[in-house]
Amino acid sequence: MAGPLTGLRVLDLSRVMAGPWCTQILADMGAEVIKIERPVIGDDTRHWGPPWWTNQAGDITRESAYYLSANRGKHSVTVDIGRPEGQALVRELAATCDILVENFKTGGLAEKGLDYPALEAINPGLIYCSITGFGHTGPMAHMAGYDYLVQAQGGLMSITGVADGEPGAGPQRVGMAVADLTTGMNAATAILAALHHRHQTGEGQHIDMALLDVQVSWLANQAQNYFCSGTPPTRTGEYHPNLVPYQPFPTEDGEKVIIAIGNDSQFQRFCSAVGRPELATDARFSTNPGRVRHRLELVPIMVTITRTRTASRWMELLRDIGVPCGPIQNIAQVFDDPQVKARGMRIETESEHGPVVGVANPTKFSKTRLEYHKAPPSLGRDTEDVLAGMLNKSAEDIAALREQGVL
Repeated sequence: MAGPLTGLRVLDLSRVMAGPWCTQILADMGAEVIKIERPVIGDDTRHWGPPWWTNQAGDITRESAYYLSANRGKHSVTVDIGRPEGQALVRELAATCDILVENFKTGGLAEKGLDYPALEAINPGLIYCSITGFGHTGPMAHMAGYDYLVQAQGGLMSITGVADGEPGAGPQRVGMAVADLTTGMNAATAILAALHHRHQTGEGQHIDMALLDVQVSWLANQAQNYFCSGTPPTRTGEYHPNLVPYQPFPTEDGEKVIIAIGNDSQFQRFCSAVGRPELATDARFSTNPGRVRHRLELVPIMVTITRTRTASRWMELLRDIGVPCGPIQNIAQVFDDPQVKARGMRIETESEHGPVVGVANPTKFSKTRLEYHKAPPSLGRDTEDVLAGMLNKSAEDIAALREQGVL
């Protein structure tokens, strides 16, 4: 079975994370992705190390872990799009593609004749997705945007970190580039929607995707908390602003376990199981709104209870009675987790220097499959094959372009 996007061709002019994450999703689903990179330098993230990949022979390469995380399944083609000859090659490739993804600053590709109006003229069915920090409109449209800045400006850091008045208080960034990653996910979704529109009408279109817009949209329930209350949510550290008890709790062996009680019946089962049924009928704690109001009274009681068992015993007990709970794991523990293993979230892709270990796409299809047929490519590895196979360039043509410094 081929991937569900088999037969689609993507021209990837993006680099770093948001755009490459989008195109890796498309590649996993079977699309053919042509990644255009600068000669010699390549994608910026190729140099974002250490750590570097160690190949099968035990040699430390110059392929960074950061680059490897977002570029499997692609063909790397080096083209200098600052030169007219390179721009002409990209236009030729765009004419053969269904989708183009780029993350240049607003207006950056127009001066090269590679913006949407220029490419639409030669390929009216092209779906052209632009990813920028702030979008193509508004007072910040021409500014560069990075994940950390967007986490701050988009409100995420204001609700992430230890609460004011507690030791270590202050806003913190999330440990992953969440604005980049969620923008890549949203871009993939938007591209698939545009493909459906094209199936109905034959029309391609331009997609304007901004990191700031996506970050604001992902405020989700916290934004709605503000709209409903008129009060901006603040950092709450370990605890949840709308559910109690829903946080880490200390255990007998010093480890913490997350207890995530999402409704009143779960709380009742918890109280019964630990021999404290009176807590479930206490007017302060019998409903979630009451528990939220009386959190400071309930949590110390919970702590005295959770300290009576080890973390493993708590997880065994609570899972048996259907109360959500789990450990706080480091990344090594995550990939040793039986559930993670059962779901196949660790994969290997084959390169010319041996297998490259990576994280799987989380999608599970019943009728089609994901494709992990190609490791993240070394810089320019597919240049000759793509130019010869897709554009019918001769060996002499390619040699001449190399001589001119275009490739």
